[in-house]
Amino acid sequence: MVYRNVQKDKEAMAEMVTVCKGRRDVPVILEAGKVTIGYGGT
Repeated sequence: MVYRNVQKDKEAMAEMVTVCKGRRDVPVILEAGKVTIGYGGT
């Protein structure tokens, strides 16, 4: 498991925004190509 701080890492923020199609919700979990956003798992 890899944790990335998107507040401190601009590259991580850019990747998160791309993967989440513009959303800036955390946490974002990438697992086997599946994206889970937020605590509710949308």
